[in-house]
Amino acid sequence: MFVLDDGKPYDLFDVLEIVDNIARVRSPFLFEIGEELAVRIEQDGHVHEAQATVRAHVGPAEMRITELELSEQTPPRRMVTG
Repeated sequence: MFVLDDGKPYDLFDVLEIVDNIARVRSPFLFEIGEELAVRIEQDGHVHEAQATVRAHVGPAEMRITELELSEQTPPRRMVTG
């Protein structure tokens, strides 16, 4: 999962899991609850984009997990490599 800023991807998350519309990630950055981010998700050879809203931070600071709620997801498309 990459954060998109002006269409440029930034690798800020270590994705632990994505279940339904909730992504659980680790990041060196502490985003504010309610903050919205444009993200690109690459999974199983497919890529799609979504809006991610920070909904919670759980766990101790050194092991903090951020929960993102995903919405406005584009249809997955096959990744092009080459």
